Amino acid sequence: MAREVIHIQLTQRQIDIIEFVQNQSPVTSDQIAEYLNVNRATLRSDLAVLVMLGYLDAKPKVGYFPGKAKNESNWSSRLEDMKVRDVQGVPFVISMNATVQDAVISLFLENVGSLIVTDQRGALAGMVSRKDLLKVTLGNQSAPTMPVSLVMTRQPKIVTVEPDDSVLTAAKKLMSNEIGMLPVVRVTVDEEGVEYLEPIGRVTKTTMTEILLSLATEPFAKDGNSV
Repeated sequence: MAREVIHIQLTQRQIDIIEFVQNQSPVTSDQIAEYLNVNRATLRSDLAVLVMLGYLDAKPKVGYFPGKAKNESNWSSRLEDMKVRDVQGVPFVISMNATVQDAVISLFLENVGSLIVTDQRGALAGMVSRKDLLKVTLGNQSAPTMPVSLVMTRQPKIVTVEPDDSVLTAAKKLMSNEIGMLPVVRVTVDEEGVEYLEPIGRVTKTTMTEILLSLATEPFAKDGNSV
């Protein structure tokens, strides 16, 4: 099956930097700044991004030169090879019979942005976020005793992933649905033979940031290069 490519839109200045380095390498950041008529500080983030994506490479006291990736990033294949089960975190779960006060306490104790809500079987019933709880508690004196089931977002509106899904799939779901966390679920059968989704983990935007940071810094840890 053909791999899906992540398309990253470069700015015109980043394109100009790549072309200049390809024609004049090796070049220093001072030379690039002079060519573009900007200061070095302005270029710092552009150069860091281009090195991380593999468009440029850099060596101390030498300068910048074309990277191995040249005009394409290999991150998509790396993220496609990585599976959710290898990066998922522990799920933070609360019963749908718990109160709003219980949910608020759990959020702060666990320092998370949302909780997975389950029914008596342990099946995914919904999710409740800080925003959900804030909406219901402001100016509502009876809110603390309300059951979480009244304020949660209910299944099947919950976007999920499975352990064997790729990290790339999880990242696309997080971004396209503009959410901060995905429950990782597996199909389980109850005593009556009915299938349900059991939460066994979670993947968050923080998870993705840590993965991308690891991929971005991995080449430099191996060969000692630095931006």
